[in-house]
Amino acid sequence: MATYDVIIIGSGPGGYVAAIRCAQLGLKTACVEGRDTLGGTCLNIGCIPSKALLHASHMLHEAEHNFASMGLKGKSPSVDWKQMLAYKQETIDGNTKGIEFLFKKNKIDWIKGWASIPEAGKVTVGDDTHEAKNIIIASGSEPSSLKGVEVDEKTIVSSTGALELGKIPKKMVVIGAGVIGLEMGSVYARLGAEVTVVEYLDAITPGMDAEVQKTFQRTLKKQGLKFIMGAAVQSCEVKGGNAIVKYTLRKNDKEEQLEADTVLLATGRRPFTDGLGLDKLGVEMSKGGQIKTDDHWQTNVKGVYAIGDAIDGPMLAHKAEDEGMACAEVLAGKHGHVNYGVIPSVIYTHPEVASVGATEAELKDAGRDYKTGKFSFMGNARAKANFAADGFVKILADKETDRILGCHIIGPSAGDLIHEVCVAMEFGAAAQDLAMTCHAHPTYSEAVREAALACGDGAIHA
Repeated sequence: MATYDVIIIGSGPGGYVAAIRCAQLGLKTACVEGRDTLGGTCLNIGCIPSKALLHASHMLHEAEHNFASMGLKGKSPSVDWKQMLAYKQETIDGNTKGIEFLFKKNKIDWIKGWASIPEAGKVTVGDDTHEAKNIIIASGSEPSSLKGVEVDEKTIVSSTGALELGKIPKKMVVIGAGVIGLEMGSVYARLGAEVTVVEYLDAITPGMDAEVQKTFQRTLKKQGLKFIMGAAVQSCEVKGGNAIVKYTLRKNDKEEQLEADTVLLATGRRPFTDGLGLDKLGVEMSKGGQIKTDDHWQTNVKGVYAIGDAIDGPMLAHKAEDEGMACAEVLAGKHGHVNYGVIPSVIYTHPEVASVGATEAELKDAGRDYKTGKFSFMGNARAKANFAADGFVKILADKETDRILGCHIIGPSAGDLIHEVCVAMEFGAAAQDLAMTCHAHPTYSEAVREAALACGDGAIHA
């Protein structure tokens, strides 16, 4: 029986980062992972492979739509789907092997198999039981199910199956207009599929800034995606190799149906805690299946901690990473901290969409007095040169103090641009601080400065 200072269950972004940080802080560390590779959902069947396909399909889009305008003449490339999947797999392999190297470098033991916790201080994997002063549950999440829709990962697929389709579909129905559905829908639309997104709500990407939502949906429509909003999916059945999706329009209860050769179920994710034995252990859970924790990520069972998708909060890899580092510091006797008010979110379509902090709706609901600074990428020279002028930057600041309260971007490299606002918010900066900071020309980031200027006397290029 091996004894450790900490055993982490799960090697996704939360788990592997927690393991590395624990080891750096001098704790004897092991990580349990049932997959054949480290990295969890994110590196194996989530963030990384989807970004590879998004990048490849965007390159195709550029070749088909923008190359000729730049004087790059010739036949557009044809799609070798098998090679594209091979490129995706190479991307996965490079990243997962990188984590394996980091484990060896930091002397972290990888215990291969699926874990259960028979009692506090013990973790069982297969026939072996290991002792640990502390246990961190970083077991992640899995795709949510929907009544009447049975995933077979062939015709009706989850996000996992959508990354491994045998061929590019002619017609695809995406159930759910959230991040996963829109990213994967974009991939297949660029590759030639006729994509229809069916969403229960009246707006895409719930919780997003309303103005961004409208612009985003309009842009995706231009790219060929079709939307059926306010539609409650009743069933999905496979007949003769095709799927028939039946849905009811909420506004009038009218029943409709769609036929497609592939259906992607993308109605969100739920915590994955199966087999851990949490009921028997007495760990408190929420109604939604999340593990309840205190301010230091400890459950009601002493010595058992939880982070990432398994607990409350946005299911984001970087949120899990932050919690992993902070939890490790707590275990090492330091002060671990996560600022939940400054966690960015990004959608990796083209254009990208990114946000941090409060939306206008949230500020209005809270009765906050705020001002808005907005700048369109149409006024950004670099964006215009790169055929990427769709979208805008919007900064929300306190009306009295000018302190930045939120930022919402739709446009080129939005996922990178959002971070200067994150740093500014972490330091409690005012919009004027951003406005007075010199930004290199010509860059996309000038649009962020212009939006900050618009919170004051006005943007220069608007």
